[in-house]
Amino acid sequence: MSSIDESKKFVPLNIAVLTISDTRTLADDKSGNTLAERLTAAGHHLAAREITTDDVEAIRGIVRKWIAEPGVDVIITTGGTGFTGRDVTPEAVEPLFEKRMDGFSIAFHMLSHAKIGTSTIQSRATAGTAGATFIFCLPGSPGACRDAWDGILMAQLDYRTRPCNFVEIMPRLDEHLRRPKAQGATA
Repeated sequence: MSSIDESKKFVPLNIAVLTISDTRTLADDKSGNTLAERLTAAGHHLAAREITTDDVEAIRGIVRKWIAEPGVDVIITTGGTGFTGRDVTPEAVEPLFEKRMDGFSIAFHMLSHAKIGTSTIQSRATAGTAGATFIFCLPGSPGACRDAWDGILMAQLDYRTRPCNFVEIMPRLDEHLRRPKAQGATA
């Protein structure tokens, strides 16, 4: 079980929130509001917030922009992870991942199963890293966003969480880009 090491100082992150919906606006975006409220209440900064339609290129364009932005440490999307014809978030975002985070999906489904039972299988929640940025794709319901934040992300995005957390490894996410090739390597 994880715990908070109170002797360590909290490190605020810059987190961008993208809502993917054909019908929502900022005025009625309950899932985006849930995430924005929770991350700022935890002490993080809302680096950016946008809404886009369920369109692969539109989603990919915003996520790519935020990956390239030095002022964005984490991207959280909400919406488009189901199975309908318009649900395309995993198809849009997963090709951008340098590394997949399969454990996130497993942990999310465990939390979700405890609340909604087998209906959790209707979500394709996913996560990974790209360009030294953590990316989490959540379902479009406020409850799923609350569960993911409260049950997983709040702790993993807190430097004080022990035994380990994502914040402490952030400086090493792009080390493969900074490290010179080993002498004699052919790849």
